Amino acid sequence: MLLGEIPGLKLDRTGVALLGALVLVASERVTPAAAWQAVDVSTLALLFGLMVVSAQLRLGGFYTWVTRRIVTAPLRPSALLAVVVAVSGLLSAVLANDIVCLAVAPLLVEGCLRKRLDPVPFLLALACAANVGSAATLIGNPQNMLIGQTLRLSFAGFLADALVPAVLGLFAVWLLIRTAVRGRWQSDVPAPVVDASPFNAWQTAKGLLILALLVAGVLVAPVPREVLALGGAALLLMSRRMASRDLIGLVDWHLLVLFIGLFVVNHAVAEAGLAARASASLRAAGVDLGDMRVLFPATAVLSNLVSNVPAVMLLLPHASHPLAGPVLALASTLAGNLLIVGSIANIIVVDQAAALGVRIGWRAHARVGIPVTLVTLAIAAAWLWLRAG
Repeated sequence: MLLGEIPGLKLDRTGVALLGALVLVASERVTPAAAWQAVDVSTLALLFGLMVVSAQLRLGGFYTWVTRRIVTAPLRPSALLAVVVAVSGLLSAVLANDIVCLAVAPLLVEGCLRKRLDPVPFLLALACAANVGSAATLIGNPQNMLIGQTLRLSFAGFLADALVPAVLGLFAVWLLIRTAVRGRWQSDVPAPVVDASPFNAWQTAKGLLILALLVAGVLVAPVPREVLALGGAALLLMSRRMASRDLIGLVDWHLLVLFIGLFVVNHAVAEAGLAARASASLRAAGVDLGDMRVLFPATAVLSNLVSNVPAVMLLLPHASHPLAGPVLALASTLAGNLLIVGSIANIIVVDQAAALGVRIGWRAHARVGIPVTLVTLAIAAAWLWLRAG
C-alpha cells in the first residue's frame, strides 16, 4: 500500500489489497466465513447506492451542463477560480468526490483553453476543493462513509463538527491558488474537443430529486443510510430510457473491491494481535492514539503513507473520544491534498488532464498542495480544539 504497487507486477493499490485477502484465505489464515463476516456490508451498500446516483447525474449530462455553464460565464479568472472551488466543494459534499473529478476535469480543460486560460490552476482547484468539500459530510468520500457507519455517527452532528472547517478550507484553497498564480492566467494551447454526455433535463431532474430525498432522509429519517441509498439506486435503475448496464458500468467497482480486500486484511491484523501490540508499544513510548492531540497528526501522516482508507481502518479501533470521528475524517481527507498520490481525486484529475495534453507535475501540485494541506489542517485542528473545549 505504501508503494501503491508491487514492483515487477502490474498491481495497483486495489490489486494489492485483493491479493492480500486472497493469500490470507488461500493459506487458511482466515476462513472464507470469517472473511465474509469481516466485510462491512453496510458501508459497501452505502457506497454502491451513492455511486449509482452519481452515475445517473453523469449520464444525464448534469456535470456537463454545470461545468460548461461555469467556464462560459463572463467572469474574471480569479472569480472563475472561486466559482470552480465553490461548486466542486458543494458537489463533493453530497456526491463522491472521485466521480465529481472524473466528470468535471476534462470539461474544465476544454473550457479553460477555449477562453485562452491555463487550465492547471483550475484543475488544482478542482482536486483540492473536491477533497476539502467532501470532508463536510458523512457521504462526501469513502473514508467518511466508513467512519460514519462504524461509529454510528449522526449525519447532522457530524455536519456541525465538519462544516465550518470545510467552508473555511475552501476559502483557503481559493486564496492560496490565486496567490500562487500571481496573475499568470493566460495560455495559447489549442483547446481539445471533449466527448461528454449531452444534457437531459428529465434524467438530471430525476437524479437530483433522488439525491435531495437521500440528503433529507439521512438528516431526519430513522432509516439506516445504506437502506436509503439502496432504495434511491433501485428507483433509478427502474428506468424505461436509461439502461441499467450503463448506470452500473459507471460504478467504481475498483473502490468496492479495495474496501473488501482491506476489510479482510484488517481483520487478520486484528486477530493476530499485531494492532494491539503496536498500540501497546506506542503507549509504552508515551504515544496514546486515543488522545486527540496524537490521533489528528497520526491520521494525517499515515494517510499519506498508505492512503486514507487503510489509514482510517487501522486507526478506527482507537476512536473512543466523542470527537474521534470528526478527527479521523477531517485529518485523513484534508491530508490528501499534500501530494498527488494522497488521494484518488488528485490522481484522477492529473490523469484526465494528461489524456488531453495538459501536464501537472509533482512540483506544480506540491506548490499548491502542501500549503493547502497545512492551512486546512490547521483550521480543522483549531476548530476541533474549540469544539472539545
